[in-house]
Amino acid sequence: MEPGTTAPGTAGGDRLSDAVRHEVEAEHEGRPPRAGRPTDAVVGLAVVGLGVAALLGSLALGVGSAAAPGPGTWPFLVSVVLVALGLGLLALTGRTHDAERFTRASVLVLAGLGTMVAFVAVVATIGFEIPSTLLVFVWVRFLGGESWRTSIVTSLATVVAFYVVFVGLLAVPIPHMF
Repeated sequence: MEPGTTAPGTAGGDRLSDAVRHEVEAEHEGRPPRAGRPTDAVVGLAVVGLGVAALLGSLALGVGSAAAPGPGTWPFLVSVVLVALGLGLLALTGRTHDAERFTRASVLVLAGLGTMVAFVAVVATIGFEIPSTLLVFVWVRFLGGESWRTSIVTSLATVVAFYVVFVGLLAVPIPHMF
């Protein structure tokens, strides 16, 4: 053994062997590799940022008081919890072992979020039928990897079912074309 190295089974060697063993097990089981400190920090900062944005939005709605809560009361409380959880994630940076490294699957999550933002942007203008059909189709076909036929049938059947239940039976006031 060379000077300055730690033998397996000693305190320094155990930590390295645990990390290597975890990586080998993850690769063998088809799991993504474990995230490191940078990923933990990015996720913690993203949660804090989302919480702060929600906090500002809730304040703009008006929080009110304990005796007379305003429309921003619940969003305010949820955003405070979100900020606290994000700060907790930042405090645990590097200590968690179950977080996964960003992979191609992470990009799929961002694509799903982007399609939801597009859906929300147009649904009030043109109704829910066309945006909902396109949203379900994109999710099933491109994010879910289903066949063209399954994607078309699923997207149409989903929108028809939602229309019948929410517009027809429950008379929910949502923007619709028909």
